[in-house]
Amino acid sequence: MKLHLRALLVSFLVLFLVGLVPSRHDVLVIADEEQEQDQEMPKFKPGPWKHAHATFYEGGSGTFGGSCGYHDVVQEGYGLETVALSDALFNKGQTCGACYEIKCEDSPQWCKPGQPTLTVTATNHCPPNYNLPSDNGGWCNSPREHFDIAKPVFLNIAEYKAGIVPVTYRRIPCEHKQGGIKFTITGNPYFNEVLVWNVGGAGDVIKVEVKGEEQLPQWTSMKRMWGQRWIYNGKLVEQSLSFRVTASDGRTATSLNVAPNNWQFGQTYEGKNFA
Repeated sequence: MKLHLRALLVSFLVLFLVGLVPSRHDVLVIADEEQEQDQEMPKFKPGPWKHAHATFYEGGSGTFGGSCGYHDVVQEGYGLETVALSDALFNKGQTCGACYEIKCEDSPQWCKPGQPTLTVTATNHCPPNYNLPSDNGGWCNSPREHFDIAKPVFLNIAEYKAGIVPVTYRRIPCEHKQGGIKFTITGNPYFNEVLVWNVGGAGDVIKVEVKGEEQLPQWTSMKRMWGQRWIYNGKLVEQSLSFRVTASDGRTATSLNVAPNNWQFGQTYEGKNFA
């Protein structure tokens, strides 16, 4: 009887201890949940004022976002307050989505009174023209830092007749973005292209990762095709998708299951933005 009672007590003790110690599966689940949390980092802050020059160029809402891959800058929330960057600033498309504050300076004849500021988003590239000198027509030649501003908003800081004006500028947080980061998915079942837009914080994206609910359970880096268009050569259909976006300041924004398992090509899905 005593042996039976002792064995019973040992059994209860083992069951009690097993209940207190998490299983390996539980530990992995906890670890996965912790990895989904974006690391707390300082918010993007305005940079120092620098000197450059600015011109304007013709176009419309459907062309002002060309080199960055945006479809229509007005429909996608950027408005016409956009700018094309010279090679030195464009950085092969990595700077797409960055926000700038620009002021016309040292040209009383052409600058608007009161030196108003213009807030713009980088949505295009101003290509170099090495057939012309950098100080006479080749405004976007390297290593010049130059802004080619969408014509409809250039008038906010200077007169059109000026042609080119000296400016001061600085990078600023993209605080005027409304809602979350948008992911527009196009392609086919074995080629997935994702346009990432309406990004807050630093605005420019240096890395995009995707994770599927079933066939792609681990975070997988996508490849920049051009501008803010990112691609993944593999099957992503018939499963919910999560995206992790890393901005140039190192901060991440993770959007879990932002596209449901019945997502469709040609649709846009809204995720988490940078606070």
